[in-house]
Amino acid sequence: MKELKVAQSAGFCFGVNRSVGMAEKLLEDKGMCASLGQLIHNEDVVRELTSKGLRVIERADEARPGEDVLIRAHGAAPEVYEELQKAGAVIHDATCPKVKAIHKIVTAAKEKNRFTVVIGMRNHPEVEAICGWCGEHKVLENAAELEQWLDENPCYWEKPITLVVQTTQTNSNFTECCNVIKKRCTNPEISDTICLATSTRQEEAARLASDCDAMVVIGGRHSANSVHLAEICREHCPCVEFIERADALDMDRLKTADTVGLTAGASTPAWIIKEVRNKMSDEIKVEESAVEKEKSFDEMLEETLKTIYNGDKVTGVVVAITGTEISVDLGAKYSGFIPTSEFTDDGIKVEDTVKVGDTIEAVVVRVNDVEGTAMLSKKRLDAAKMWNAVEEAVDNETVLEGVVTEENKGGVVVNVKGVRVFVPASQTDLPREADLAQLLKKTVRLKITEVNKARKRVVGSIRRVAQAERRERIENIWNEIEVGKKYHGTVKSLTSYGAFVDIGGVDGMVHVSELSWNRIKNPSEVVKVGDEIDVYVIALDPEKKKISLNDDFVDTYITAVTEQEDAMPITF
Repeated sequence: MKELKVAQSAGFCFGVNRSVGMAEKLLEDKGMCASLGQLIHNEDVVRELTSKGLRVIERADEARPGEDVLIRAHGAAPEVYEELQKAGAVIHDATCPKVKAIHKIVTAAKEKNRFTVVIGMRNHPEVEAICGWCGEHKVLENAAELEQWLDENPCYWEKPITLVVQTTQTNSNFTECCNVIKKRCTNPEISDTICLATSTRQEEAARLASDCDAMVVIGGRHSANSVHLAEICREHCPCVEFIERADALDMDRLKTADTVGLTAGASTPAWIIKEVRNKMSDEIKVEESAVEKEKSFDEMLEETLKTIYNGDKVTGVVVAITGTEISVDLGAKYSGFIPTSEFTDDGIKVEDTVKVGDTIEAVVVRVNDVEGTAMLSKKRLDAAKMWNAVEEAVDNETVLEGVVTEENKGGVVVNVKGVRVFVPASQTDLPREADLAQLLKKTVRLKITEVNKARKRVVGSIRRVAQAERRERIENIWNEIEVGKKYHGTVKSLTSYGAFVDIGGVDGMVHVSELSWNRIKNPSEVVKVGDEIDVYVIALDPEKKKISLNDDFVDTYITAVTEQEDAMPITF
């Protein structure tokens, strides 16, 4: 019995998909365009695009005045952009956002005079582009090269070094390089810039290869991620075929395999994967369960080509974080990004709220079909969810929590998870003439009293919650209070005959005669409003809600004097 297992992550990554989509759009709109270098590492795709009017140029000075020129997903050095502009070309930047993130990291390192180490394949276009954004730098392919270079150049051991890695490198190579540089260097800054889609693809290939008797890897010979996929599969499976298209498949090598796995690099189009899979399905007996998996794979391929629209709710994985934006892989032909400002309110650091690899929900704010990008907003989605919660809170009388963000005429504004709630001054629970500014930046609890979604108006009351909480505290105190019980209270007001003390929501009175062992004329001689004192209950009247207290100082003083008198010798 034979079975075919197809990797769900096989085929175009969204960066490649985006660049091909941009080329197809330009060819559709203008009939012709150019790409600086081979658009992707797949001869069939390039050949098809060339037949539609794509011209491949190798140098920027080959561009014609007014010609539309695509910067491929691998990116380009700053001087390349300058040369294209001098040539009069119209630049369309299809650089993968993950690669752009590396450019920003190494540019920042250059500005701080840090030496940059790039782990990647020499002469690969992505690595060459990264180097163009670096200051002083060195390209090394693996941990062995890095260790040898450090051995030969001990002067770099104490220098500030920034390490980045080509997006398509293997996790194992990156980890080994990290261990070397951490062991030798005293001031390294390490950025894990491997694309999450690459990591996912490699991990799935390793699992698949471990479970199969043979593996087929589809990809271009010059495609770094495809080469690494084949290497990983060979580590886990004795029989691996690395092919570019269906006609290169050697079925004789697969005849003895009970289970065959199929995966593909990021530059492999869906139609080539289907051709290879169909050829294998024709010659290998595939169980019904495997056919069902193929159907789900077809659906997955279609999913990567789906279009998104403004207002759509989307879910994606965070693949890169820079100082200005968070890149999100949506599993579609668009790359999403969210401004970091949405995560840095009130001085919060973005790295404390979101990390690479996190799954995140957001709403689409603006789609750029030409660039293949989608601006997203997490705040708007959270606010939309909160609107529903706010509407329900009116009926359920739910207590919500928010931060007072501003004072305006007649009240304050409370931010409840993105929803602005107006609280009239009479509902703030402050005295009538009190300064409302004292509530600014404070966290408050409130109830929603009015919602008008059409006008985006929400009214709330802090006072209702405060009153309810006071009533609860008062009820609890009256349920547990008894003569002789000790409380820690606060002096609330003074009269000529005593002091009123708040013992947790209920006021009791300490008579002037109970405030001091010495005779005093006015309570203000020993206490003032705001003082915190310990008191004992000496009398209760639950019906009239009256509580008589005495100051713990008096009790302590009397006890001390009594003990002192008992210790005095008796004389005659």
